[in-house]
Amino acid sequence: MKKKKINIAIVGLGNIGSYLYQYLEKNKKNIKKKTNVDINILLVSARNKKKNRGFKIPKNKWCNSYLEAASNKNVDLVVELIGGAEGAAKNLVFSALNNKKNVVTANKALISKYGDTLAKIAEKNKVNLEFEAAVCGGLPIIRTLKEGLIANSISKIYGIFNGTSNYILSSMDKNDIDFTEALNKAKKLGYAESDPSSDLNGDDVASKLKILTSLSFNSYINSSNITVEGIHDIDKTDITNANNLGYKIKLLGVSEINNKKVTQRVHPCLIDKFSYIANINGVLNAVIIDGVPVGQTVVQGEGAGPKATTSALVSDISSILRGNIKFPFTLSDKERRIIKFDRISNKIFSAYMRFDVIDKYGVLSDITNIMAKNKVSIKRLIQNPFRSKKYSSIVIISHKTKDLNIQNVIKKISLKNYLVRKPKLIRIESI
Repeated sequence: MKKKKINIAIVGLGNIGSYLYQYLEKNKKNIKKKTNVDINILLVSARNKKKNRGFKIPKNKWCNSYLEAASNKNVDLVVELIGGAEGAAKNLVFSALNNKKNVVTANKALISKYGDTLAKIAEKNKVNLEFEAAVCGGLPIIRTLKEGLIANSISKIYGIFNGTSNYILSSMDKNDIDFTEALNKAKKLGYAESDPSSDLNGDDVASKLKILTSLSFNSYINSSNITVEGIHDIDKTDITNANNLGYKIKLLGVSEINNKKVTQRVHPCLIDKFSYIANINGVLNAVIIDGVPVGQTVVQGEGAGPKATTSALVSDISSILRGNIKFPFTLSDKERRIIKFDRISNKIFSAYMRFDVIDKYGVLSDITNIMAKNKVSIKRLIQNPFRSKKYSSIVIISHKTKDLNIQNVIKKISLKNYLVRKPKLIRIESI
């Protein structure tokens, strides 16, 4: 039976947890109008109780231990904002669900790794596990897939899922600056963490994509079949070359099904500079879904930050307040399926390849011979000499071919002693 009052525990009081606490306290009346339920923040927990958060929390709300939030008999709903796939976050969510508490989390790492198991526990105990805030912050992409597009057969979901990497690539392009300068600027503005490695190496996007893949194709989460590449190797020269060729460089997450096999991939892409997604800049995120019968659906907005994340968290909380017990991944555990996954090596791409080489006789001939032997043909070739005239940069746009063939070209040329630095490969995405 739906309750008239819900007791909430918030675990984790960083920027997001602090903002959520204040928002819920200030907007109790408005939330009740929309859900017909009173909310009460019964307990809070954080590593540092003494930290100056700019607002007061009554002493009687503090947990002695974060696990008290999961075991307290009066708590109805636990909001996990600790972060990370292991340790306290994992212990808290598993314990809360096993104690028949509803859980709301923004933890993409946890859901992407343990989502299947957690969903099974939630289903068994007839409680909710909601994670809208785990993917693209304020974008309602999870609810769009679970409810808004429930009638659709989805063939592809893709987009820009990380604001930090998108800001860096956008800044490099707009301001003609190198990777390091763009990264430092992102840190200064608070768009990048002191350790932004998960944003830059593609892991953050990969976690989100695995969740979206599961929801899109009614499958279990698959972590073993996914290609993940980051943006560390993108430099000013690549940005300039892309522009001159009519492209922009974006870090995309792509999941698509063909011949009953799903391919999951995260990597930088060259995309047409006049396309919609090429013009998603700064810290914005955008998700595009191809489905039948709806066609193409686009969800765009702020992907991170306390305000955007709180928007998603409150959406999940409100859904629970309305008394809806739902399967976390739309279908029950028994109805979800094990699907076949395909490797990126079997995909067909055009590719941008850049070889910085010693400018001497026979180099270009050797490169083109290696390409021919590996069934990669040249669509466009540009050779730019360095200022020293001892070196040159060879840029090749290939015709479409298997990704495996392109990878073989890169591997074989990587062994050549005429290379100044390792070859560059950026796939061209037709969207």
